[in-house]
Amino acid sequence: MLNSVAKPFTKLVERYLPDPFVFVILLTLVTFALACIFTPSSSLEVLDAWGSGFWNLLKFAMQMLLVLLAGYMLASTAAINSILNKLATYANTPAKAIIFVTVVSLCASWLNWGFGLVIGALFAKAIARQTKVDYRLLVASAYSGFIVWHGGLAGSIPLTIATTGHFSEQSIGVISTGDTLFSGFNIAIVIGLFIIMPLVNRYMLPCDKDSVYVDQASLSEPIPKKLDLLRPADHIEHSRLLGMSIGIMGLAYLVYYFALNAGSLNLNSVIALFLFSAILLHQTPYNLLTSLQQAVPSGAGIIIQFPFYAGIMAIMVDTGLAQQISQGFIAIADAESLPLLSFLSAGLVNIFVPSGGGQWAVQAPIVIPAAQALGADMPRVAMAVAWGDAWTNLIQPFWALPVLAIAGLKAKDIMGFCLVQLIITGVFISLVLSFY
Repeated sequence: MLNSVAKPFTKLVERYLPDPFVFVILLTLVTFALACIFTPSSSLEVLDAWGSGFWNLLKFAMQMLLVLLAGYMLASTAAINSILNKLATYANTPAKAIIFVTVVSLCASWLNWGFGLVIGALFAKAIARQTKVDYRLLVASAYSGFIVWHGGLAGSIPLTIATTGHFSEQSIGVISTGDTLFSGFNIAIVIGLFIIMPLVNRYMLPCDKDSVYVDQASLSEPIPKKLDLLRPADHIEHSRLLGMSIGIMGLAYLVYYFALNAGSLNLNSVIALFLFSAILLHQTPYNLLTSLQQAVPSGAGIIIQFPFYAGIMAIMVDTGLAQQISQGFIAIADAESLPLLSFLSAGLVNIFVPSGGGQWAVQAPIVIPAAQALGADMPRVAMAVAWGDAWTNLIQPFWALPVLAIAGLKAKDIMGFCLVQLIITGVFISLVLSFY
């Protein structure tokens, strides 16, 4: 049944979905027009907001890029690659392949979104080298695990509000991750998605005549070149002692940071954990830099598109357009329905503001006073915004860019399947937020 449902969505998306860069340009123009029409801002004021905000997220963009690159370098180490290739041998039928790649991606994304995107894509390639399976759905399944990231250990909203000094501390205080990430309703959503997503992907599997296969030879891993170490500098670049020493030093600091200094799991500590682990497992500076060169193309889309999304965010925030969208949902809410309506509004805003931290900055000034006025459960409302962000990432091409770059596909190849995933998971998350 799901295969029949997915087929028209797939054809529709393949025909009409443009490249993600074209998508962000169109989104910019649409946001500009909406702000001019529905807010008091003049066209010149909207233009000023866009241009002034274009560079506002450079620090955050660098963090996002480093998460991706560090995750890629760790995932591409010989140790991790060996594990992926070994696991891929168990996915010896199309159904097993789809289920297995989904579960691995879910697990990795729950740990960290950057690691999940990279591991999912590399594991999909490892499976496709050994098993004949629809490559579009395989990659879509690898991407689908990304949906759990904001309910996992690297979720930016729950980690933000659990950090002393966050921008809304005066309003809501510091909310422990025990009330958000490790609450009963959040664990129920995560466990439910771990069950639902593999089954949804499995039952979207096309029949043989409708499947699109990849040339397995094109996915073969490059054979390492044998290098002659002629210069003293070559020996330094290939020094295991040098590479592993700095890796051990970085990890030793993290042990001190977490165990002895009560450090928190934030974006910078996640980057450090992945980076120093990658350095240690690659052993030599040369191996690490080779992996980095392979990783950089997967971040090209983030580099060029993030400023445009920063400009869109600036329009949404400075003109009050995002607040209007959120207020429109919240105006009809009561204490029980506020989490659901916050979830839906966050899903809509996420199309324009594809950043968990950025989205909380947009919606917190709306949902916090509403939750306080209505007597709603603040941790549940905050996590509803987080899940709304994670939910519509399924159809936001921005975050699919790393997966697509690694897999060698385009957004139109997988987004038809992602639309089906969006509908089913949206219903499930809505039910848990409303009734659990």
